[in-house]
Amino acid sequence: MRIFHTSDWHVGRTFHGYSTLDATREVLGTIPAVVHDHDVDVVLVSGDIYDLANPSADAVAVLRDAVRAILDTGATVVMTSGNHDSAVRLGFAGAFSTGAGLHLLTDPARIHEPVELADAHGPVDVYALPYLQPELVRGHAWAPTGIRTQNEVVTAAMDHVRAEIVRRRTAGRRSVVLAHTFVAGGHAESSDSERAITREPLVAGGVDAVPLEAFAGVDYAALGHIHGRMALADHVRYSGAPVHYSFGEAGKPRGGWLVTLGADGLTDVGWVDLPVPRPLQQVTGPFADLLVDPSLDAYADHFVRAVYTDRTRQIEPMRKLRERFPWCAEVVWEPAERVTGTSASYTERVTGKTDPQVVASFLADVRAGEGPSAAEDAIIDAVIDEHAARDAR
Repeated sequence: MRIFHTSDWHVGRTFHGYSTLDATREVLGTIPAVVHDHDVDVVLVSGDIYDLANPSADAVAVLRDAVRAILDTGATVVMTSGNHDSAVRLGFAGAFSTGAGLHLLTDPARIHEPVELADAHGPVDVYALPYLQPELVRGHAWAPTGIRTQNEVVTAAMDHVRAEIVRRRTAGRRSVVLAHTFVAGGHAESSDSERAITREPLVAGGVDAVPLEAFAGVDYAALGHIHGRMALADHVRYSGAPVHYSFGEAGKPRGGWLVTLGADGLTDVGWVDLPVPRPLQQVTGPFADLLVDPSLDAYADHFVRAVYTDRTRQIEPMRKLRERFPWCAEVVWEPAERVTGTSASYTERVTGKTDPQVVASFLADVRAGEGPSAAEDAIIDAVIDEHAARDAR
């Protein structure tokens, strides 16, 4: 059986104010060709199908068209919900979409009920763990009393799934599980575009990260949540998101894992690239250089994160940069030189200084040590003289 493992489609997400719907539509629209070219039998999507629990009509239309195009190839689609999705909204059609080959597995109470597929070697059971919020699953029979963390909830859920795998074991039967969670080791490919999956910060040492051992006993674990691809073990992998959703993901490949199951289980895993409609690029340097440096011409059609290193802040930097980079999405001021502040009080800093000197000192404080220019000195003197003359009248 040939499986294409994807995750974190985040249909409807914005990127620094820009809609990603067109990019998502373009990228997802290439999956049918992947299915055809690689004889894929099943496409997996391991959570965060939408970016919002209540997606827009346009986002729903993009997902509808993408799934329909994949189903038209004859492939089966299996999806589960992530922490961005509403499990109920996403899964409501599951009861009657299975006939078309779309399986929506989002109910925590039914994690032990697999989709049973088959190939020439026998049956393949596909289980799914939607995002499991501990306080919302405590009432289920498989969840221990007082469960609080992702570690506890996913470990318990996988114990429940493994028991079913053992119960259903027959010659040639293999198992696959989708899970949307944070597994220990995944931090290396995590990014700032991932919403936290726990209400408390991860404890030092990854105490609330799910141990890799939780996924023992399955032929392949298709993970979602981390936006960069990662192999935690041969049979436990994150595919990452199909579109770049933060500058922390710049340069990371977009695509999915092509997984092959043979008669005895996992036989091969390879990577298939998906297109990047608009690459991400960070440019760094003095502001004036960013506006004219010919070596940056290649990034005119990229999403750009501009980091300027001048000692002082620029006025309207985004407007000016977008004249050079129309898709500039973020501007950051990071002075190359920083002036160490003083511990002196305000009174100590202004005592004995003239008014022009006080203004000059203020400008130096707020402009990383750069005082007024000659032209600014002239303006300061003129304003102070004008106020002095007015006070004298």
